[in-house]
Amino acid sequence: MLYELYQNRLRRELDGADLPHHVAMIVDGNRRWAKQRMLETAAHGHRAGAAKISEFLTWCDDLGIRVVTLYLLSADNLGNRASDELTELFGIIGDVADELSQQRDWRVQHVGATDDLPEGLRGSLRRAAERTADKKGLHVNLAVGYGGRREIADAMRSIVREHDANGGTLDALAEVLTPELIAEHLYTGGQPDPDLVIRTSGEQRLSDFMLWQSAHSEFYFVEAFYPDLREVDFLRAVRDFALRHRRYGS
Repeated sequence: MLYELYQNRLRRELDGADLPHHVAMIVDGNRRWAKQRMLETAAHGHRAGAAKISEFLTWCDDLGIRVVTLYLLSADNLGNRASDELTELFGIIGDVADELSQQRDWRVQHVGATDDLPEGLRGSLRRAAERTADKKGLHVNLAVGYGGRREIADAMRSIVREHDANGGTLDALAEVLTPELIAEHLYTGGQPDPDLVIRTSGEQRLSDFMLWQSAHSEFYFVEAFYPDLREVDFLRAVRDFALRHRRYGS
């Protein structure tokens, strides 16, 4: 009862507050959650984290947030995790994409490189995007096989190739190359940058996540592992954001 009263008080405090338009979440702590409970494999933690995703997105949607990016699998993970864990994780993420594409009026989009993802997962992400392409509700970015440095490099390659195809010279490219042009060629091109970046598990680093887009983002770190994240934790993060004064260099 006390928890519910506190939760309702937090919601009231946010009425009329300056809320984030785009929330980015670094989903972290699934493996440690499983280890803490002495579960047999990391997959138990990944499944628990996957079960939390729909709930978390519902909190965001109900609060009026329009874009959410979930960092589910990094490019670094692909090179450093055991193959059996990755195989389990690929299937779990594919199931998440399929589930989210059938909920509410949510639009699902994959952000990240596909080169090192198995065809089954690529297909799941592609079908989820196609199934929800015309939906107008919460925009959900699934960052899978994602790396911020790789994203910037891919954007630059895209710009150079496009410029070359149009017969442009290097001197001409130097004249038109602006931050705005680079932003248009990122995986999230056309979307607003995240106002608030949240990371669970107590770690306080970006881990190659949205390096370009988070230039002016506010950051909030939660001690709880992602499977244990509560709505009050999320509401506290949003309240903290609403109380900050964003100066943008002024």
